[in-house]
Amino acid sequence: MFGGDTLYELRCSLQLAELEREGGFSPHVSPFTAVSDLGHLLSRAGFNTLTVDTDEIQVNYPGLFEVMEDLQGMGESNCSWNRKPLLHRETMLAAAAIYREMYGNSDGSVPATFQIYYMIGWKFHESQARPAQRGSATVSFGDLAKIDGLLSRGKK
Repeated sequence: MFGGDTLYELRCSLQLAELEREGGFSPHVSPFTAVSDLGHLLSRAGFNTLTVDTDEIQVNYPGLFEVMEDLQGMGESNCSWNRKPLLHRETMLAAAAIYREMYGNSDGSVPATFQIYYMIGWKFHESQARPAQRGSATVSFGDLAKIDGLLSRGKK
C-alpha cells in the first residue's frame, strides 16, 4: 500500500503551478494513508499484534509527463471526487518546469518517490501456545555466558 509521502514531488509541483496559474488548486493525486491510520485500522479489525513497516523507493524519470504516463499505466489515476476534471496546458508546462527546478537531478531526470507500507497483524487463537508468565523462567540470561563452559565439560 502506498504511504502518505508517495509522489510528494509531483503533488507539490502541481499545487504550486496551479496556484500560480489559476489562483487555487485541487488534488490531482489520490490521497494516501498515514502509518498511524493503518495501525488504528488493524486494531479496530481485531488484530492485537501489529507490525507496520515502510520502504521508500525513488524512481528517476525523464520528466513530469513520463511520471504521469507511468502512473496511468499502473492504474493510479486520481480517484478523488472533488477534483477538477482537467488541467490547462500552461499549468502542466509550469508544473513540469517547477518539478525539474525543485527536484531535478544533475543528469536532467526527475525523481518520483514511492513510500510503501507493509502490514502484518495477528489474532490469537486457542490452539496457539501462550507466552509464559513473567518471572517464571528457570534460567537467567546471565547464565548464557557460562554455556560454553557447561557444554565443554559435558563432552569430556
